[in-house]
Amino acid sequence: MRIFVTGAAGYIGTAVVRELIGAGHQVVGLTRSESGAHVLESLGAEVARGVLEDLDILRSCAATSDGVIHLAFNHDFSNFAASLAADLRAIEAMGEALAGSGKPLVITAHANGKPSEDAALAFIEQGVRASIVSLAPSVHGEGDKGFVPQLIRIAEERGSSAYIGDGSNRWPAIHRLDAAVLFRLAVESAPAGSRLDGVQDEGIAFRDIAEAIGRHVGVPVVSIPPEEAQAIFGFLGMVASIDLARSSEGTKELLGWKPVQHGLLADLEQGHYFTK
Repeated sequence: MRIFVTGAAGYIGTAVVRELIGAGHQVVGLTRSESGAHVLESLGAEVARGVLEDLDILRSCAATSDGVIHLAFNHDFSNFAASLAADLRAIEAMGEALAGSGKPLVITAHANGKPSEDAALAFIEQGVRASIVSLAPSVHGEGDKGFVPQLIRIAEERGSSAYIGDGSNRWPAIHRLDAAVLFRLAVESAPAGSRLDGVQDEGIAFRDIAEAIGRHVGVPVVSIPPEEAQAIFGFLGMVASIDLARSSEGTKELLGWKPVQHGLLADLEQGHYFTK
């Protein structure tokens, strides 16, 4: 297949591109930067230069592909509504280009992104094999810039690694290389309308994550009351306090997906999260 990948030069995108090419597919990757173009070329991908707002480029690349994996998203939490709106317009543009083809459109779920999901699924009526991959909040591995590095930074700055209450609330996680395999399987064979759970660790006690961070950073591990979560964790306060356990058993059965990489706690023991 010739697969168009948005966000192709990103943390998850590079893993997806490598996985697709390794499985014999051709990849056209969207990137905005010269450095991203060099990364994609080094992986053996064709480069499409542009940003998510370049709807004509999205339409053209989608129309000349055998399928689309949509990973790009502007994680600007100061104007998240605008990021969601741009995501919706991009999905509509690529879905229109695939209409009537029977080809796959695989999108990535985001918080408060139901309009984007509904838009993608609406293209099923127009002959698009649309599916949604919902990744765990922690996609870990070398190069991670997400939640776990922010928790480490907070522990270093405050001199303690905190959890909320008894810390029994659970976080699901997935290694980025296992996520890449899931995206490949989705574009190859996910039935239209599938919602695929990208979860490897179905629920790690937040206290266990805090303890691993505290041990590696060399700071005490402390419990804090819920009312202090926002002050200590910032925008992560809500995520750090709720129980998010999820299962991927249905996804594994549907696609034959089998995560094989380190779980999050084992990955923290590899040391790369704590190398400056």
